[in-house]
Amino acid sequence: MEINIKSLKFDADSKLIEYVQKKVSKLEKFFDGVASVDVILSLLPEPENKSVRLQTRIPGEELVIEKNARTFEEAVTDAADAMKEKIVRAKEKKFGSN
Repeated sequence: MEINIKSLKFDADSKLIEYVQKKVSKLEKFFDGVASVDVILSLLPEPENKSVRLQTRIPGEELVIEKNARTFEEAVTDAADAMKEKIVRAKEKKFGSN
């Protein structure tokens, strides 16, 4: 699985990038067909100003989750958890619940 991380309007430090890779790489456990995940980190003007967008490609479709939080770590965790559920639902829809 390929993980692409982009940070908009700021430079992500190596600790944040490692955290994102660690969280996002776990998505592969839920469906072997995950081809790639694009992670877009950006700053927003609101109080909960850290935004994370996950775009996950699985065979036949692209799944997108966007979460905002006070910290990038919190937003990444929320987005990864939501994406896990979305991947499981897509897999069950495509292949039936085994």
